[in-house]
Amino acid sequence: MIQGREPSSSRGKGAADHSVDSPPSGAGPRFLTLADVAETLNISASQAYALVRNGDLPAIKIGGRGQWRVEASVLEAYITRMYEHTRAFVKAHPFTGDAPTDDALSIDSISQDSISQDSIAHGTRRR
Repeated sequence: MIQGREPSSSRGKGAADHSVDSPPSGAGPRFLTLADVAETLNISASQAYALVRNGDLPAIKIGGRGQWRVEASVLEAYITRMYEHTRAFVKAHPFTGDAPTDDALSIDSISQDSISQDSIAHGTRRR
């Protein structure tokens, strides 16, 4: 309870409860910092900032120093949207198991002459 306030039960019948007490146990904060977002998504803080700045993840800028906050429900919607995008990508690009094997890419199957010729043509010659 916030100090100096009466418990809501003693305010009388029909009184609105506009308290700013903490959310019910188990529920997190309404707004998250970009550090919180980065931790949740397991990405860097600069990647979280980029998601906000390019409009992929809606956020608000608050305070005198302009700190970004992302609403928890917006982050959850973003995660759901990314699952949908991933599902569509996987459906459009099914895994067929036809990926090249390590044997096909072994150094024995590539001649040193072809490596040298390619590196000279691309300006990546060894010195």
